[in-house]
Amino acid sequence: MSSGRLSMRSLSALLALSLTVVACGSVTPGSSDNGGAQQPQSSSTELPKEDVTLTVWDQEVRGGQNAQIEQLNKEFMDEYPNVTIKRVAKSFTDINKTLKLAASDDNPPDVVQANQGRVVMGQLVTGGLLRPLDDYAETYGWAERYSPTLLELNSFSADGDQFGTGNLYGLPQVGEIVGVYYNKDKLAELDLTIPKTFDEFVDALETAKQAGEIPIQFGNLDKWPGIHEFQAVQNEFAPKDYLRQFVFGLGDVSFATDQNAEAASVLQQWVDSGYFTPGFNGVKYDDASAAFTKDEGVFLITGTWQAPLFGEEMGKNVGFFLMPPAQSGDDPVALGGEGLPFAITTGSDQPAAAAAYIDFITNEHAAEVITQTGGLPAPKGAPSVPSGTVLGDIFSAWEQLNATDSIVPYIDYATPTFYDTITASVQELMAGRVSPASFVDTVNQDYADFMESR
Repeated sequence: MSSGRLSMRSLSALLALSLTVVACGSVTPGSSDNGGAQQPQSSSTELPKEDVTLTVWDQEVRGGQNAQIEQLNKEFMDEYPNVTIKRVAKSFTDINKTLKLAASDDNPPDVVQANQGRVVMGQLVTGGLLRPLDDYAETYGWAERYSPTLLELNSFSADGDQFGTGNLYGLPQVGEIVGVYYNKDKLAELDLTIPKTFDEFVDALETAKQAGEIPIQFGNLDKWPGIHEFQAVQNEFAPKDYLRQFVFGLGDVSFATDQNAEAASVLQQWVDSGYFTPGFNGVKYDDASAAFTKDEGVFLITGTWQAPLFGEEMGKNVGFFLMPPAQSGDDPVALGGEGLPFAITTGSDQPAAAAAYIDFITNEHAAEVITQTGGLPAPKGAPSVPSGTVLGDIFSAWEQLNATDSIVPYIDYATPTFYDTITASVQELMAGRVSPASFVDTVNQDYADFMESR
């Protein structure tokens, strides 16, 4: 990777985040050429003996997410009695809006969850606001805990320009994929089975609509959920290699393609056909999820982070499957990768305690706690889960995607402003205020401007 960009070999492996043990070879965080970037400072894992308060910002606010972090925080403080965790829990939207300002404060939080990609983590790295973790990674053996490709997803050159190589800046607790949750009773009442092709899924939506059901429960007031609806359709038309190249800025790629326009057209047709919750752009994501647990809606497209909520509220009446491929027998492709990684701010005066905390919440015991609370651990060697449960469905889907190298990254990682552009544009598209052609042109302008500026 002497060029400072991901090689095509890395791209082909990107996000094949196996739950089984994967050989790490000679890959070591921070070992890639980063264009003369500053090397990580030396570290000490010896925690101070005096009382310490560690301020941690996280967005683990839902159901099992909250349960696992609360349990692990308590256990950490039990193990290190002189360390007090001051937890600041925020929604995904709030943490994205406020993190940059907080990290640049004279008294920043010590540990933060910084979303991958150029929008959040990249800008924090560019501003010198996140501490490289390569020294702690070597001390704690994090390269053995995670697959190399996952570590690359949290790596940047020190100037923030090169994504996927350079220094390591964060570790995730969980893996995640976006797929389709379904209400088993409703599917049976409609005399439907899990669709094997994309056309069969669309037919199921029409059947549900004709029966007076909400085919897809959906709330997009928060704007970010629309990314998942669009990419669930986009994956049916755009090749996975193209999507990876687009996100990492490799080669001469554009968003203004026939495949993206077709995906936008299909999504708009679904709206026109009444396949989504009425007034979805005025419905909160959490409210839509709550409605789904109360048997309102046949399907819901979202990520595996909602498994704890749905499993607890719906029990065996909820299942999960990957959006089926265009052709029966083809490998499904899904959006995903990992949850938000935990990082250490440059301004933290307790980096050793912060690193010990990150190590603790991502170790083997933490993986067991995450699984018990309905999550999908990111580190290798995750515990097994019983089949016939929604978590069992998710683990099977994860293994299938890894085996076929069929996970694609979130497109909002692509540029520093892409999250704002794609979320607003999808909302406009689904509201019928712009055409598919105008949608792809607007989104492409953001991408083209960024690529020209590099």
